[in-house]
Amino acid sequence: MKIWVDADACPAAVKEMLFRAADREQVAVTLVANRLLRTPPSRWVNAVQVESGFDVADGYIAQQVKRGDLVVTADVPLAALVVEAGGEALNPRGERYTASTIRAALTMRNFLTELRDSGVETGGPPPFGQRDRQVFARELDGWLHNRAKALVKVER
Repeated sequence: MKIWVDADACPAAVKEMLFRAADREQVAVTLVANRLLRTPPSRWVNAVQVESGFDVADGYIAQQVKRGDLVVTADVPLAALVVEAGGEALNPRGERYTASTIRAALTMRNFLTELRDSGVETGGPPPFGQRDRQVFARELDGWLHNRAKALVKVER
């Protein structure tokens, strides 16, 4: 089980949490972006630079994700592909996308897109804050805990 990060718009605080978790839990973390990313020296952390273009990084992640992997993304269509593939998706603000919640998230995203396309100002998300960090950390710890339990079962 790996962690994939849609890194183009991922907050630095979330990436730092993932870097620390990678070394602590010995889990592979791969950042995917269409620009060069710096990562800490770690055997557990790497970065993949994909070509520039609309949804190229998302497409790469969708092709690579396996059942049980975690994908950190704020991109709801990518999250839907991940869930469909048997992976788990987590928004950098700590919102977990599941088979039971992804349809509602897609519907809301599409609705807001239609409003914006028709000229309605919908505003953006609030600034990424301390509460967002805490919620993300809690959800990440939960995924890591479940991963550890699954690895123990495999070893038996």
